[in-house]
Amino acid sequence: MNMNLLELIKNAPVEWKTIDEISNKISSGGTPKTGISEYYDGDIPWLRTQEVDFGEIWDTAVKITEAGVKNSSANWIPANCIIIAMYGATVGKIGINKIPMTTNQACANVEINDEIANYRYVFHYLFSQYEYIKSLGSGSQTNISAQIVKNLKIPIPTKEIQEKIVEVLDKMTKYVTELTAELTAELTMRKQQYAYYRDLLLSEESLAKVGFEWKVLKEVCEINRGKRLVKSELDKTGEYPVYQNSMIPLGYYDKYNFCGDSTFIVSAGSAGEIGYMSSDFWAADDVYVFQTNEILKSRFLYHFLLTKKNVISSKVRRASVPRLSRTAFENLKIPIPPLPEQARIVKILDKFDTLINSISEGLPKEIELRQKQYEHYRNLLFEFNQNK
Repeated sequence: MNMNLLELIKNAPVEWKTIDEISNKISSGGTPKTGISEYYDGDIPWLRTQEVDFGEIWDTAVKITEAGVKNSSANWIPANCIIIAMYGATVGKIGINKIPMTTNQACANVEINDEIANYRYVFHYLFSQYEYIKSLGSGSQTNISAQIVKNLKIPIPTKEIQEKIVEVLDKMTKYVTELTAELTAELTMRKQQYAYYRDLLLSEESLAKVGFEWKVLKEVCEINRGKRLVKSELDKTGEYPVYQNSMIPLGYYDKYNFCGDSTFIVSAGSAGEIGYMSSDFWAADDVYVFQTNEILKSRFLYHFLLTKKNVISSKVRRASVPRLSRTAFENLKIPIPPLPEQARIVKILDKFDTLINSISEGLPKEIELRQKQYEHYRNLLFEFNQNK
């Protein structure tokens, strides 16, 4: 961060103006009547607030027709407006439309007067005020009004300082975006590599080279269902994770009912998800745990079951709460090679698994760290003296 710029900002003359005072026009859009097919599936971009998410908007999921525009309030807006979501779950989120488009009535579309303010400067400042803007909402959906948007205040330094701030924040935004894309691509590649080698090593053709025999899952495992746990019990301080209806621990408990080195399947909620625990844990009643016998390593079973995940998931009964019964997997055929070969395969696949987990855990942490860094410097850049 350029300290000279921070010093310049600290001492810069600044006027606090409302969004209304720095705009040529503030408008909202409209929604063509949904029951009339001739209003939709056209070639005119029509923006809804769920597509406003602190970034540039180059396209929209829904297109409308000229007739849809003429018979509604979905008027055209020029490119580079600041769009503020006014209703519902996205209230307070900011975006910039990079092409001319129409919007629905939940969007406040602000055409910035470029003689007063740089539109990207306004975007970055309003982004920094997201929590405050959201707090201004009222009603069951915490909506804000166009009048609230008009009355929002923003510090306006000289255009030169605005452009310097934009340059810094745009570079930081670009860096965070590229880093996220790079880490995500790395994670995707590692997952593909793992799946490739897993399917190759566990294929019938590959295992035939070392010899194996087919067994039914219930022949080589004791399949046990977990035990129901009262939610209030989770309030106790405990070291043992509790698995209920997903791969994310529901909480922690001071007792365990299954030892480590166990593979399990979730039978409700995210039914069909396959997990493995190296340490002791509590399995609730929506979890089936496999305790392998002397001819099968649990970790080998875990990797093999992942090759059958689509088959297992296809047997999930879809309802308000998805369910997977024991009969869906207990007769699944599994190849049993010699134990040394199982250990060799597990060692190879665990290396990929470790890489994937490392990136999966590191990715959100790295993104969060860079986001906090961005927010810290952004706040410094907007530390104008309101009394100047």
